[in-house]
Amino acid sequence: MGLFSKIKEGLKKTRDSVAGKVNMVLNSFTKIDEELFEDLEEALVMADVGLPTAERICEQLRAKVKEQGVTDPQEVRGLIKEIITEMMEGGEDLRISTSPSVILVIGVNGVGKTTTIGKLAARLKDDGKKVILAAADTFRAAAIDQLQIWADRAGVDMVRHAEGSDPAAVVFDALTAAKARHADVVICDTAGRLHNKKNLMDELGKISRVIQRELPDSDQEVLLVLDATTGQNAVNQAREFKNTAGITGIVLTKLDGTAKGGVVIAIREDLKVPVKMIGVGEQIDDLQPFDAKAFADALFNEEEEEK
Repeated sequence: MGLFSKIKEGLKKTRDSVAGKVNMVLNSFTKIDEELFEDLEEALVMADVGLPTAERICEQLRAKVKEQGVTDPQEVRGLIKEIITEMMEGGEDLRISTSPSVILVIGVNGVGKTTTIGKLAARLKDDGKKVILAAADTFRAAAIDQLQIWADRAGVDMVRHAEGSDPAAVVFDALTAAKARHADVVICDTAGRLHNKKNLMDELGKISRVIQRELPDSDQEVLLVLDATTGQNAVNQAREFKNTAGITGIVLTKLDGTAKGGVVIAIREDLKVPVKMIGVGEQIDDLQPFDAKAFADALFNEEEEEK
């Protein structure tokens, strides 16, 4: 199954929600007027796009309709797709050109963080990169054991210490191993705690200092894993983490299991943080690089769905 097909299949519930609500509005109007824009804005809010983003989409839509002299409500669908594509584009590629590069993965417990790391490791290995995992979520023994299962499944090395060890020490050993073994990428798991922001900040700060000291010239990504099924709560989580952890990108998981995938637009537009990867299924190859155009196409491709 190709990239577009996977995304299209994974976004079915979200497409039914977003495109379904938009189509309902467009099909109930014979002309484009202010009432149409207001109904569209409401439909987008109801589809988990969020009020600020829905307002911006409709603001840009008004400008495009006026500029292009569009009069048929059915043509608005294509304009919305264009606007969403433009909003979502930029910064999607992982910055991992140095050897080794470092990817720090953060997020609260239960969002699919460990699974995401395993799938990402498998994807990078398939791309010909040598990967080492650092089990720096030492807060829970289960997290270390679960990551080991994924490391074995993906066929990559893992550095681990005992439960309760210093996470920064685990990262130090993983970086040392990466240099000795000529690895391309080190992916670091971290503790999934948000309730105590000071502890989280201190821990991430210590890990970052180790990385800066050991690999000062390496490419680094700080990826926040979010669960799409939580809708607007995911936006709030992203805002909290952005303020405390300096995230460089978002990984949105469980898109295939929710109608709330419109939240990806809100996260990108409201927080100005690029979406790097999306999870559209349970299989090891179901973590896909984010593609703004493919996402927008899959979101509004309801005609093909009906054939």
